[in-house]
Formats: sequence, structure tokens, C-alpha cells
Amino acid sequence: MKTTTSSPAITVRASADRGHANHGWLDTYHSFSFSSYYDPAHMGFRSLRVINQDRIAPGVGFPTHPHRDMEIFSYVLEGTIGHQDSMGNARELRPGEIQLMSAGSGVTHSEVNPSQDDPLHLLQIWIEPNQLGLTPSYTEWHPTPEIEARAKVLVISPDGRENSARIHQDAFVYRLRLAPGEEVGHELAATRGLWLQAIAGDVRLNGTALHPGDGASAEESHSYRITAGDEAVEALLFDLA
Repeated sequence: MKTTTSSPAITVRASADRGHANHGWLDTYHSFSFSSYYDPAHMGFRSLRVINQDRIAPGVGFPTHPHRDMEIFSYVLEGTIGHQDSMGNARELRPGEIQLMSAGSGVTHSEVNPSQDDPLHLLQIWIEPNQLGLTPSYTEWHPTPEIEARAKVLVISPDGRENSARIHQDAFVYRLRLAPGEEVGHELAATRGLWLQAIAGDVRLNGTALHPGDGASAEESHSYRITAGDEAVEALLFDLA
């Protein structure tokens, strides 16, 4: 991890420095400590606890397992995810769609790749809730044609504004899709933190270069500019209390 000399200070979490495990059926990278990967210097960022980049082989996945007191969402990049849980939800989601589960007081679920031919590529993200013991719940976010045309879209928020999925935390998550050379801005208020997770294409955060799989954090109240390079960019932007 390194800190740039630009102002405001931006800290980069390089893709190559992430935890990595290849189980054959699952090839996974961990931005923060998770499972057998432990690094006390990378335990999360504010309420953001897990960013796992998972590639799951056809016809397999995570069998039914329990969770509690965590806000868990999956962002599908390629393929299809099949979700089932103890609340009675049985859903399949495709690229660009998000499922958000509040584990609350306790829930079990499974996540599998239902295709027998195509791999599944997704980001699984955990955010700590602002209250323990909540009633478990499940929701989804689906882009509309109008939303697909926008470079910056709010997909998760604490109050469900702009048709975003609702999370039990003071956390705002934006999906960014930028054309080559396109730029969007973000104003970070005092006391809040920003995390940018690069997914596809090279991108710059206030001039700091990021490549696919890289993350970057900042904690100064400031205007931030996210700029695509010569290729289209996809990324997630987190604004956290």
C-alpha cells in the first residue's frame, strides 16, 4: 500500500497485493482479510468489511451457509448468480444487477452458478450494519434503460433514494460506467471516507492511476474527479460515514 503526494491524500490498494485463493471451482481475490487470508493492515475501511472478486465455475457455488449482523451485496459482472435463502427468496441475477441481503439476526443462503457452460464473475461486498439483531431482509437493484445511459448511478443508500437498494448503514454506493476519456465528480463531505474499487479499464482518481482490481481510499473533505483513460471504465464508488 502506498500514499500519493497529491492533495488530497489517496491511498492505493493494488490488485496484485490482495489476498488470493484458487480452489479450482472458485478463483477469488480479497481486498481485505477474509477466510484464510489475514492481514492486520487490511481489515476493512470504515464500515466496508469485505470486497471479494469471485470467479465461479459452471454448475457450482457456495452451498447453504449462515450469516448474521452483516449487510451483504453481490454485483454481477459476468454470467448468472442463483440465490436462495431462508426467507423464501429464490432468484437469478445477471450482469449489472445487484442483490442486497441484510443478514440481521440470522439467515441462511446459497449462491451458485446455475449455468452448466458459462463462468460467473461477481463482486461480493460486506458492509457492517448500524444496528445488530435486525430483522433479515432481501432486496435487489436493476438498471433501467435511462439509468444505463448515466455515467454515475446511485445503487445503494440508507434511505432508498433514486430507486437505490436500501442498506442499514450510512453508506452510499455508486456504479460508475465511463466512456473513454469521460470524467465524473464526487464531493466528499467532512468526516466521511471514500473508497473507489476499479473493475474494468484504467481510471484516475484525482490523477492517481488505478487499474482493474485496484482500490483507493481517501478521507479528506474535497472534490474528487474520476477519469477514464483510453478504454471504457467500470467501478464502484463508496461514500461512507
